[in-house]
Amino acid sequence: MTTFDSSKPDLSKLDWGKGDGLLPAIVQHWQNGSVLMLGYMNAEALAQTQQSGKLTFYSRSKQRLWVKGETSGHFLLLKSLRADCDNDTFLITAEPLGPTCHLGTQSCFGDASLPPLAFLADLDALIAQRERERPADSYTTKLFDDGVRRIAQKVGEEGVETVLAAVAQDEAALRCESADLIFHLLVLLRARGIDFTDVVAELRQRHAAK
Repeated sequence: MTTFDSSKPDLSKLDWGKGDGLLPAIVQHWQNGSVLMLGYMNAEALAQTQQSGKLTFYSRSKQRLWVKGETSGHFLLLKSLRADCDNDTFLITAEPLGPTCHLGTQSCFGDASLPPLAFLADLDALIAQRERERPADSYTTKLFDDGVRRIAQKVGEEGVETVLAAVAQDEAALRCESADLIFHLLVLLRARGIDFTDVVAELRQRHAAK
């Protein structure tokens, strides 16, 4: 499970002078990597962000500190924060509690800007939500209620169907069966308490070892 990176930038190395005491802060979704917004921080906003765990910026229009979500409740929870090589820009990863943009989109740059594979992270997050809330009339809820053994059986069935589609059917059928397989695998992982990011980390570790 990804956790908050508590490492703090060395304030003595940050180049506050370039922007008259303000540094731009690029905010990414901590799971899917999409760029959520661009804000500006002064030293006080940085300190409050690190202390509270909620992203806090300096509003150039209001001339004061501004906690993202202070009005809407759509806070951005800090996951990690680092400075770039010139020490004049922050890259922040955060967990959004609702739409980031006031227009209702996930990103202030529009949802069309999401990376192609970002939906996998969104789907995994939705499956986790289904496990917690167990809404009625949800197929995912039924899978969780049936238990790990039944979910594992479904993964096996979808795996066989994917193989058959690969050798005997067209590309559309293979895409469809592959989607079913991936969905049920994500549910199985969640039922066993494994986050999809843990699987990605395993793949990354194997790749680095080569």
